[in-house]
Amino acid sequence: MKSLFAFFLILFLSTNNYGQIHQIFEYNIDSILNFKNIVKDSISNSFMEENWDTSTYNPYKIKIKKYPFNIVFKDSIYSSPIDRKKVITSRYGWRRRRAHKGIDIDLVTGDDVKVMLDGKVRYVNYHSGHGKVVVVRHYNGLETSYSHLSKQLVKVNDTVVKGQIIGKGGTTGNARGSHLHLEVSFKGTYIYPEYLFSFNEKNNIRSQNIWVTKNWVTPYIHNSKRQSSILICNTYEEAIKKSKKTKQVYVIKKGDTLSKISSKHRISITSICKTNSIRKSSTLKIGQKLVLIQ
Repeated sequence: MKSLFAFFLILFLSTNNYGQIHQIFEYNIDSILNFKNIVKDSISNSFMEENWDTSTYNPYKIKIKKYPFNIVFKDSIYSSPIDRKKVITSRYGWRRRRAHKGIDIDLVTGDDVKVMLDGKVRYVNYHSGHGKVVVVRHYNGLETSYSHLSKQLVKVNDTVVKGQIIGKGGTTGNARGSHLHLEVSFKGTYIYPEYLFSFNEKNNIRSQNIWVTKNWVTPYIHNSKRQSSILICNTYEEAIKKSKKTKQVYVIKKGDTLSKISSKHRISITSICKTNSIRKSSTLKIGQKLVLIQ
């Protein structure tokens, strides 16, 4: 941008033909904007073509290793996946000694399920655990997955628009009652959905430019029973700063349990146990020190 400014400054000083300057300036600005659009389209196309596999639920064999990574949205709001009020019954996090990689949204069997953003259907199948599922890839590389459907109303390679009905809610697969299991991933890495989307009546995308740190793709440090504290990183610098984990030493007091410590400090029991190399059944002793990583 500085070199572009310098070019026009030199041009201005070297000629008195202001009309010619305006014409050249207007032409170059249009060229720059067209070039930026071409680059954006090229990036979108690369996202849509990369690992495009309509027979595999997660076609990415190599996980993201470099953090933070950036996700850009052209929209500021998304379309709610259901028409009724969004009640989250289980969140992204550690649940029953397993990673719950999405959120569960309450619905009634037969309810319309809608795609959240424009995109292209990559996967439509019956998948173990997920039941009848539809996976849509969006133009920024993000994928949203809609599970436990009773009906799938789209086919692979269909182009879909935000708010389009793609299925009906149900209980197929490993579902305890009717609900929508919604997963959000980027290049095969599952992200804490509520870090990107605010699941309220306004359907806000939290920011159009979001940097994702490892904290938001690690289920065991989140509790599926409550929402983690969310502070969006809009720049690379912010994300790097947030990536530096802060350690706190906690001294066990009379009456302390792992459950109480977890609730008080908003850190999952699994995370505490892993950090301190203890078991959930371990006896806590008064005066014992635990390292809490936040």
